[in-house]
Amino acid sequence: MDEKLKEEQGIADISAEIIPECCKDASEESCEQKSEVELLNEKIAELEDKYLRANADFDNIKRRLEKEKMQAIAYAHEVFARDLLPVIDSLEMAILAGNNADVDSADLLAKVKEGLELTIEQFRKTFEKHGVELVDIEGTFDPNFHEAVMQVESEEKSSGEILQVFQKGYKIKERILRPAMVSIVK
Repeated sequence: MDEKLKEEQGIADISAEIIPECCKDASEESCEQKSEVELLNEKIAELEDKYLRANADFDNIKRRLEKEKMQAIAYAHEVFARDLLPVIDSLEMAILAGNNADVDSADLLAKVKEGLELTIEQFRKTFEKHGVELVDIEGTFDPNFHEAVMQVESEEKSSGEILQVFQKGYKIKERILRPAMVSIVK
């Protein structure tokens, strides 16, 4: 029995040596896994924070762009309106000139006509500056640019040609603001 006891004692000694080493290895492995998990959790938290910040930045940019868009729409005609102010000034000066009693009626009429011509020229220059052009009224009728208000027989022009303009048409770039009102040959 002593031998059996010695054998058991030897096994116990070997076990005592091996088990702590295994536990030690398992404990180290467990610690390594724990620290890996902690690192991964930290990385997840960091990425979530970056995501939330990026999402908040995106929302802020989106709101800012929407606000800028609304302001651009609200003030889109500001430059055009500012360019028309001299035209209004000219018309107001013409009215004031009409109140001048020192001028005879024939002379006043000539000055008013000249003032109106200059004012129309100011309008045309302002329109031209902003891409507003007259619709071409020469040649044949084009339903994209003209509106036929009447058809007349004529020996001077061929069928479909514009005979007379009742109201000029305007376009801004390629979009029609108002078609020219014309009479055409039958």
